[in-house]
Amino acid sequence: MSIPDLAVQQAALAMAEALSEGGLITVSTGAGMSRESGIPTFRGAEGVWRTFRAEDVATPQALYGDPALAWQFHDHLRQLVTAAKPHAGHCALAQLAGSLSPSVRLRIVTQNVDRLHEDAGSRDVIHLHGDIRRVVCTACDFQDDAYPVPAPACPPICTCGGLLRPDVVLFGEPLPSEAIAEAWRLAQECSAMIVVGTSANVQPAASLPFVALESGATVVEVNPGETPLSPYAHYTLRGGAATVLPSLLEALCHALSAH
Repeated sequence: MSIPDLAVQQAALAMAEALSEGGLITVSTGAGMSRESGIPTFRGAEGVWRTFRAEDVATPQALYGDPALAWQFHDHLRQLVTAAKPHAGHCALAQLAGSLSPSVRLRIVTQNVDRLHEDAGSRDVIHLHGDIRRVVCTACDFQDDAYPVPAPACPPICTCGGLLRPDVVLFGEPLPSEAIAEAWRLAQECSAMIVVGTSANVQPAASLPFVALESGATVVEVNPGETPLSPYAHYTLRGGAATVLPSLLEALCHALSAH
């Protein structure tokens, strides 16, 4: 492991100080977290929405109005997700969670639908926008966490005759209430929050760091570029998650062990 640079070291020390008497680290991740695993972001210069219009492929109206087109789009993403592997940042989070003392806990809240955190070994991940690998029936209670990729038909149909859909939140649909409530609780109760690869524009996830700040948590942003959160975060570390997170979490682990 490389020696952390000064900014990373300072952020780690500040987080360790906030956790000196134990507490919770909440990690909030967005599309930038998965970009280095080969999954495109939705916004930005190379974002998915530069190629596709969300209203054409990612709304309830699109799903039911032209299910074949909507499924072509989502199944392409499902194939990218299935081929992707967790990077060093995903793995560092899982390793840190496993090495923390009982008095310090780590939880992850993600906007991503790719399940890469779990592939890396993280547990109890809060998925705000669903799980694209899971398929559910729109007419009955059928669901499959490992539905074939690519889908056997476009669009796929349940044995009951209902349309199957990826278990993701489409534009215009509410986020799962239990996931939102748990994410809000984790933001309110954490002593430190790490915000990784988010545009800080998508609500309600964009509000989580500000909830943490209002509750007195130390907030560290990891992102290659400026976001609306950057002026308010205690520390902003410029770079990709696969590079910055391992150094930050290694420094944090050392700092916590020194307390």
